[in-house]
This record gives sequence, structure tokens and C-alpha cells, in this order.
Amino acid sequence: MTPSPAGSRRSETDAAGFTASPQLAQVLQQIVVDLVELHLQGKQAHWNVVGHNFRDLHLQLDQIVDEARESADIVAERMRALATLPDGRSDTVAASTTLPAFPEGELSVSAVVDLVTARLRATVDTVRTHHDQVDSEDPSTADLLHAIIDSLEKHAWMVSAENRSL
Repeated sequence: MTPSPAGSRRSETDAAGFTASPQLAQVLQQIVVDLVELHLQGKQAHWNVVGHNFRDLHLQLDQIVDEARESADIVAERMRALATLPDGRSDTVAASTTLPAFPEGELSVSAVVDLVTARLRATVDTVRTHHDQVDSEDPSTADLLHAIIDSLEKHAWMVSAENRSL
């Protein structure tokens, strides 16, 4: 894109917009996949947690699920704005997530706290791992990732505190 001198009009071809490189598209896709998986695993935990402080964790898991779903949507819509295609199909998510598998069945509050904390941290690690590459190509997208990191790290701290004692 060639900048127009002050006071002159741009042509339609001068305003084509920014398009993500294949590398940027790939890293954003990985982030979307891990956020979708976090959402799914959080819901699995929400449905199957049992024990002391069940209700508090049950409600907190809904907040995490909502945050993961919203964050996946933000990144996926950003991908569309950058002329690339997100893929959140279940087959794609299952085949390419970096998060550990979530155990089946009922789980104690204590176990769920540890499992969800690990998955929150793993998702943050995915975002942090790719952040600098995203920032070098598209600082606007990196700003979105900053907010996701902040939110997921706060959730990880709050959930992990359940199993701490002094």
C-alpha cells in the first residue's frame, strides 16, 4: 500500500487492508483450538465436579467456560478480519489441541482445581509462546492476546487458591 500525499484521495486498490501471513494464521488457529478445548474441558469439569465447595467451583467453572468461549470467538473473528479462516470443528480441535486430555467421570473438587489450573496455564502458555511472533506482524492482534493472557492468568490464580493452605 502506497501512502497518499496529504490532501489527495486514495484509490480503491490502495485500501486493500491487512492480510495475515500463513504463519500468523497458523498460530492464531492454534490459539483458537486451545481456547475451544479449554471451554469444552471446563464444561466437562463443571458437570462432573463433586465434594466440599462444589457449588463455588461449579459457578467459577462457568465463568472460565464463558471466558474461554468469548476469547476463542474474539480470536476467530480477528482471523476473519485478517482474511484467514478459523477452524473450530470438533475433529480439528481434538486432532490439534495442545491441552492434556481431561479424565472422564466424577472428580473431586481438589482434583478439578488442579486439572483446571493446569489447563488454564497450558492455554496461557500457548498464547505466550506465539505472542512475540503475532506482535511482530500485527500489534493490534497482540493487544487482544494481552487481554486473554491477563484474564486466564487471573482465573488460574483464583482457581489454584482453592487447594492452598497456610
